[in-house]
Amino acid sequence: MMSRRFVLRFLLSVSLAIFCLSFTSPVWALGGKLPELNQPAPNFTLPTNSGAGKISLSDYLGQWVVLYFYPKDFTSGCTLEARRFQQDLPKYLAKNTQILGVSADDIESHAEFCDSEGLKFPLLADVDGKVSKAYGSWINFISMRHSFIIDPDGILREVFLGVNPAIHSAEVLARLDELQSRIE
Repeated sequence: MMSRRFVLRFLLSVSLAIFCLSFTSPVWALGGKLPELNQPAPNFTLPTNSGAGKISLSDYLGQWVVLYFYPKDFTSGCTLEARRFQQDLPKYLAKNTQILGVSADDIESHAEFCDSEGLKFPLLADVDGKVSKAYGSWINFISMRHSFIIDPDGILREVFLGVNPAIHSAEVLARLDELQSRIE
């Protein structure tokens, strides 16, 4: 008969393996199935703090979009990632690219976070996780740290899993350069 300790270790090992695979697998993440590259990105409409009321992905047809999911406003990694995107915002705008941040926080939290950090790009409130799930980026009650590059025709061109907040914006800009030089 298996000991309780063995069963607990086995379950921990399986959980750890699934967690690690969520950062390396191109198709599956803990939050569900990732959308396919070179296919239309899942459309959505979410409330925002930006004064627009609601934003849809289709509002940005004709522009590149960096859609980034993050766990929580005001946490260290999420703050660092947002600061880096804000610091590089002029570079994105010069590339006809809109940054959209998504988390399960509500619009009031997003408004406070934007005010606190001086963020000039929209944060979208996915409080029920529906959009995060559509992008394979949901776990329990928070969005996972995943990012997506969507081209001006609404086609998903790149997926980033296992994001390092300190260097992520630079990685996205480099990949955006490659994609734009190939596609445009």
